[in-house]
Amino acid sequence: MRAWRAFLEAHSRLTTRLGDELEAETGLPLSWYDVLVHLAEATGNRLRMTDLAGAVLLSKSGLTRLVDRLCAAGLVARCPDPDDRRGTFVELTEAGRNRLRAASPVHLRGIEEHFGRHFTGPEATALATLLGRIQR
Repeated sequence: MRAWRAFLEAHSRLTTRLGDELEAETGLPLSWYDVLVHLAEATGNRLRMTDLAGAVLLSKSGLTRLVDRLCAAGLVARCPDPDDRRGTFVELTEAGRNRLRAASPVHLRGIEEHFGRHFTGPEATALATLLGRIQR
């Protein structure tokens, strides 16, 4: 239980710090950044809503509300799936790509400052291996 609690507490504190810093310096909430990263890494810079919801760990309704806000900000666009009339893609716009490009250095600096610097290379590798077991 000690390891579990330490993991939960560290995760909560890290994501709060990273989110606060990212939003203060770039105006971009961490949840928005997460969506933009997943879209930027996807083939064609787009994902089906269902796949994106799984990637960012949100319910379909939670993602719908988030995508509504991202669309209103011009950072993503909804596009119909040509192969499935019921499906919708979310696609990264040029404005979204630019916001992500501007925010990434802030986020990466925060990860290094609040997380990475606490581990040696072998420790970080071991941690990634251990956490990887849970994801299987």
